Amino acid sequence: MKFSLFVHMERGDLRKPHRELFLELEELVLTAEAAGFETAWIGEHHGMDFTIAPNPFVQLAYLAAKTTTIRLGTGNVVAPFWHPIKLAGEAAITDVASDGRVDLGIARGAYVFEYERLVPGLDAWAAGQRLREIVPAIKGLWAGDYAHQGEFWSFPKTTSSPKPVHGEVPIWIAARDPNSHDFAVASGCNVQVTPLAGGDGEVALLMDRFKTAVAAHPEVARPKIMLLQHTFVSDGPDETAALADDLSRFYGLFGAWFANKRPVTQGIMEPLTPDERAAMPHFAPDKIAQNLVIGEPDAVIARLKGYEAQGFDQFSIWIDSGLTHARKKKSLDLFIRHVLPAFA
Repeated sequence: MKFSLFVHMERGDLRKPHRELFLELEELVLTAEAAGFETAWIGEHHGMDFTIAPNPFVQLAYLAAKTTTIRLGTGNVVAPFWHPIKLAGEAAITDVASDGRVDLGIARGAYVFEYERLVPGLDAWAAGQRLREIVPAIKGLWAGDYAHQGEFWSFPKTTSSPKPVHGEVPIWIAARDPNSHDFAVASGCNVQVTPLAGGDGEVALLMDRFKTAVAAHPEVARPKIMLLQHTFVSDGPDETAALADDLSRFYGLFGAWFANKRPVTQGIMEPLTPDERAAMPHFAPDKIAQNLVIGEPDAVIARLKGYEAQGFDQFSIWIDSGLTHARKKKSLDLFIRHVLPAFA
C-alpha cells in the first residue's frame, strides 16, 4: 500500500495571510515528497476559506516546479463546474509542466453552498449525471478529433491542446454509492473513497462496493482504489485526546458547511457553540477517536495494516483539520519516522 497526502490551504482566522497558507502547503508537500509519498492531492472549492482551492491546477503547476518525483493530483475537480474542453486542456498542460506526473481526480461535488453560487438549482443527482458525461468526453479529447453531442455539452470535432505527456493521465473517480463504483470501474478509472467519520465499518462497505464493481466487469483490468482518511500520529495519550477533540470540532464545522444554514462572512463560518457541538453526537470526541486514525505509532500502524490487508492500493492522509501548521508538521513527521517504515 502506497501513501499520499491530501492537503488544502485552510483558515478560520482572517488575520492569517493567504500567502502564508500557500507557503505552508508547499512545505507539507515537499516533506511528503522527501519521504517517498506517491501523490499530493488538492481539490477544488469556491468561496470558502474552510477549503481554499478555486483551481487546483494552479497550485499543482506551482508545485510541479518545486518537486521532481511526487505525483500531483486533483482531489477532486468538481465536474459540473467545468467544460470538457477546458478540463482536458488544463489537466494536460499541468501534466506537461510536471513531466507526466498529474492524476485527475473528478467528483460530482458535495457542498450545496457551492452549487448555489456556481450552478444555481443544481443537486447531487444532476451533478452526478454531468460527471458521467464529462469522463468519456475528456478521454475523447485527449485521443483527438473528438466531437460531442450530449445532454449537458455539445461541440464540434476538437482535440485537446496540449495533450498529456503519456497520451492521457490517470483518472480517479470519487465514489460512494454502488452506481458510482460501477461507473468508475466500467470506465477504466481508478476509485477514491472516504468514510469521512464513519469508521472502519464504512471502510469495509466501500471496499465491498468496489469489489462488486470489479467482479461485474471482468473485461476491465482491475483499477486502483485509494482510501482517504484523517490520520494523525501523537506522542502520547494526552495528545491523542487533544487531537480527538480538535477533529471533533473540525467535523462539526464540516457538517455545518454541508447543512449550509449558518452565516458565512468573508468566506469564514463562525466556530460552533458548545450547544451546537453537543447537537452532533456522531462527531463527539470519543466517536472521532474511534472512527478516525488517531493515536500513537503502533496503533496507527495496526489500523493501516488492516486497510492494506483489505486491498487498498493507496492510503491518503487527509491533513486538513483546523489544526495549526506546526501540529500538522509534527504529526506528519511522526508518521514518516515511526509509521512509514512498517510499510517499506
